[in-house]
Amino acid sequence: MGKTAVGAAVVCAAAAAAALVVRHHFGNSAKWERAVAIAKELEEQCATPTSKLKLVAEAMEVEMHAGLASDGGSKLKMLISFVDNLPTGDEKGTFYALDLGGTNFRTLRVQLGGNGKGIVKIEHNEVSIPPHLMTSSSDELFDFIATSLAKFISSEPEEFHPPPGRQRELGFTFSFPVRQTSIASGTLIKWTKGFNIEDMVGEDVVGRLTKSLEKIGLDMRVAALVNDTVGTLARARFGNQDVIAGVILGTGTNAAYVERAQAIPKWQGLLPNSGEMVI
Repeated sequence: MGKTAVGAAVVCAAAAAAALVVRHHFGNSAKWERAVAIAKELEEQCATPTSKLKLVAEAMEVEMHAGLASDGGSKLKMLISFVDNLPTGDEKGTFYALDLGGTNFRTLRVQLGGNGKGIVKIEHNEVSIPPHLMTSSSDELFDFIATSLAKFISSEPEEFHPPPGRQRELGFTFSFPVRQTSIASGTLIKWTKGFNIEDMVGEDVVGRLTKSLEKIGLDMRVAALVNDTVGTLARARFGNQDVIAGVILGTGTNAAYVERAQAIPKWQGLLPNSGEMVI
């Protein structure tokens, strides 16, 4: 199904659902006809011609190619995620996650069943970040996050304790612009969403979190640093191998998708064995 057909199907489905809701609300036929007239007028005023949408898509494609060719060459950053393999659904074990992307952050413990059994159990805790920490120092922010993570882990049953010599592994979702340098490192480009901690810009966010974890004696290794769109894509791929993109529409708007590694001229180094890279 083409992009235009997909868009039309989504619009038609939404319109049908809205019509059922409105029809249920307006029992009187006169009111119903008036509601339909208003909805049709709104549709006509908001409609964008398909030809215009195609122009927008073509312009975006040009910017995407330019961003893949070189850093700074496009309005779109086209950041390389260093994620060249996505979940298959066969993963098994207990994993931890830290999700920082706004005024709250979440800590999670996830049990995966393996062999297509999917997610067995998810436990999580959400913490509000005190407003003053959003503009203070990186030490204060990450020390607060590390302490909250330690409290979450300290409450877990003994069955989740790793064997001697083995560290807990943490996936760190950091939903701010980052220039990745590896799967588990990346420097902050700039803050968004109300954060403004100057001493963190240009610094490795994983290194900063690790420093705070070590300070309180929490033996945990950040195994992956990802943007929330990459996390969305990975979570969806875990249950459906046909998924190729993740989109976030929230406080910020962003997307991640699977690109052919050979189509990324700015990629330096050997091509990944998978032949793919998440952008």
